[in-house]
Amino acid sequence: MTRRIQAMPTQLVNQIAAGEVVERPASVVKELLENSLDAQASKIEIDVEQGGVKFIRIRDNGHGIHKDDLVLSLSPHATSKIRNIEELEHVSSLGFRGEALPSIASVSHLRVKSKWQQSDEAWQIQVVNSEDFDISPVALNEGTVIEVRDLFFNVPARRKFLRTERTEFGYLDDVIKKIALSRFDVDITLRHNQKPVRQLRAATDRLQQEKRIAEVFGPAFIEQALHMDFAIDDLRLWGWVGLPTFSRSQADMQYFYVNGRVVRDKVVTHAIRQAYQDVLFHGRHPAYILFLEMDASAVDVNAHPGKHEVRFRQSRAVHDFLFRAIHKSLAETRPCNDGTHNISHFSELEASTGHSAVPGFNQAAGLSEQNAWAQGSSAPGSSTYGSHRHGAYPPGVIRSQGALSLAVAEQSRAYQSLYAESDTAHGEYDQPPGEFPPLGYARAQLQGVYVLAENEQGMVLVDMHAAHERITYERLTQARTGVGIAAQPLLVPVALAVSEKEAGCAEEYSHIFSDLGFELDRTAPEALRIRQIPVILANADAELLVRDVLSDLVRHGSSTRIDEAMNAVLSTMACHGTIRANR
Repeated sequence: MTRRIQAMPTQLVNQIAAGEVVERPASVVKELLENSLDAQASKIEIDVEQGGVKFIRIRDNGHGIHKDDLVLSLSPHATSKIRNIEELEHVSSLGFRGEALPSIASVSHLRVKSKWQQSDEAWQIQVVNSEDFDISPVALNEGTVIEVRDLFFNVPARRKFLRTERTEFGYLDDVIKKIALSRFDVDITLRHNQKPVRQLRAATDRLQQEKRIAEVFGPAFIEQALHMDFAIDDLRLWGWVGLPTFSRSQADMQYFYVNGRVVRDKVVTHAIRQAYQDVLFHGRHPAYILFLEMDASAVDVNAHPGKHEVRFRQSRAVHDFLFRAIHKSLAETRPCNDGTHNISHFSELEASTGHSAVPGFNQAAGLSEQNAWAQGSSAPGSSTYGSHRHGAYPPGVIRSQGALSLAVAEQSRAYQSLYAESDTAHGEYDQPPGEFPPLGYARAQLQGVYVLAENEQGMVLVDMHAAHERITYERLTQARTGVGIAAQPLLVPVALAVSEKEAGCAEEYSHIFSDLGFELDRTAPEALRIRQIPVILANADAELLVRDVLSDLVRHGSSTRIDEAMNAVLSTMACHGTIRANR
């Protein structure tokens, strides 16, 4: 049927907008918390029930909303943040579109209580049937209280796509953690089903800030993190970067903020990955909490409906700055004989070696792209630039044990289908034709990485790490589906500091660890003890291995998804249990 164009009803417009802004309870909490911070709140309390689907209440002590603005606050694109196009180009607030409250009101039962800072009275507005407003006086000492009930009650198609209560609360908790680390100066309290979950006090100095980080990320991160503060012209990067010894199997501990706003950006991710590439094994991810401060006019925050992404007006200059700052900070970290790391002053390192410890870095050049690459060096990420950096490290600069092998091209996996039988006993050199194992017999080792073997067809070059990894993986898989994985108790249990979320995950999924041959005990809210490990992984790094498995379990969020991803977990375990280069 042919239809003519007509204006959509306001309620329908708001529900469509809600599809972009309100994806799940975590989205509601994010928008409301940003409004509280924009209102200059120094104390925020969050109460949720059933993962936020049933009930969300956020109370703050900010400057509040004027009585005459309550109705207007629920109108689309009504905001106190910007007035004209010039202010849009210099946005310094977290929110600015005026879409959050009307979008939330269109898919829930919403009530707003507020007391304007210069008023003696407090008022509340309640939304009925998504469009009728009821304003009345209310008792309230200060700030604003927003209550959201029965999210998506009138959009059943959206509600059925929500996950379990635990999973939805996990998303919500992650949002609060990100915001808590963006504003150390704000008290934040979280309660779930009337039980306290987080009590984060305002942090006024670096020690208190690191204590808050330890509460969110776990104490192990801050124990193996490097504090950095680097500035050139109008750009400043500060925060904490994890040492290579605290790498992750998932990119789950990567928080990056631009002018206080948590963002995901390809330019940022690429620059940080390049800065770490010489000190991390392939497939490992760095952990970091970093804050980029820059002129608001140099970044476009109006690039995504949920404000998760930004656009830099000079993206290449930002990339160069991030790479240099992080690379320089890592270069200042020297390995000690006991396996720990000391921080030495960068100028001392340059003085002792006679040249810059960061290849291509010219402090006087600042952010000038012409000066930075004037000598013919390629842009970061190109093969020429990468080769230059591999050969230009001065003595004493930290390098991963496997950094040299990373210079080798991506290793082929073409022979993996034959690895299952490659561990048969070596025969004589004149073995009769037809009796060769698929990969033949080893004749030499090349560069500590490859095995040169001979079979019926000729010579075979085997990536020994990949081969052993495949063999280990097959053994783990067969053992798990057969008689089970043989395990051995540890003579001295290994103590493990983790986040409270990871410790809870270890308890909930203890049967998963048991199936994998592990025995874990929770000895404190943020501490585990490894008492037993699989026999086949007796020589593996048990602590790192458990951290990676926990990361996988936390990321998948439910037992169903964990069962589906078990092969990936076994693959991670196999990788850690296999031989490395030069062995």
